[in-house]
Amino acid sequence: MKRVGARELSVFINVPFDSKYEPLYLALITGLIGLGFIPRCVLEIASAGKSIRLDRILRCMRACKHSLHDLSRSGVDSHSRCARFNMPFELGLGVAMQLVDRDHTWVLFETKTFRLQKSLSDLNGFDPHIHGGTQEGILHALRNAFQIGRDRANMDDLLAMLRAVHG
Repeated sequence: MKRVGARELSVFINVPFDSKYEPLYLALITGLIGLGFIPRCVLEIASAGKSIRLDRILRCMRACKHSLHDLSRSGVDSHSRCARFNMPFELGLGVAMQLVDRDHTWVLFETKTFRLQKSLSDLNGFDPHIHGGTQEGILHALRNAFQIGRDRANMDDLLAMLRAVHG
């Protein structure tokens, strides 16, 4: 059996970090761990003095073979009436990494079918993994995105893990 290093199993996750997304984030982390991956994200990057945030994000993303980007909540904030571009921007970084070194793969999650064609037409022809805004949808999307075979946790296993995490 071929030994796999930490980078091969690491997945940089680019998702919203707010209370509304929290149940999906929990399913995402649980699912990745249940499938044998190591989730990584910007939250683990401590501010280090004059270190530029973008440098820290790139360093973390480069330490991962995969990046997962959920654009389901990229829209205009109802309070500030301003669009947040962090998630699409980080997706662009992941796409560029794959184009430059071919040793990075990125996957895209979305809540609604066909919305990507309207919001990011440069990716026409690419099918995002649709999760429907549910925890079970996230788990299905993870299995599909990473083409998980029989040797890893099945949906029943992942759902049981998620219930255990909920307590």
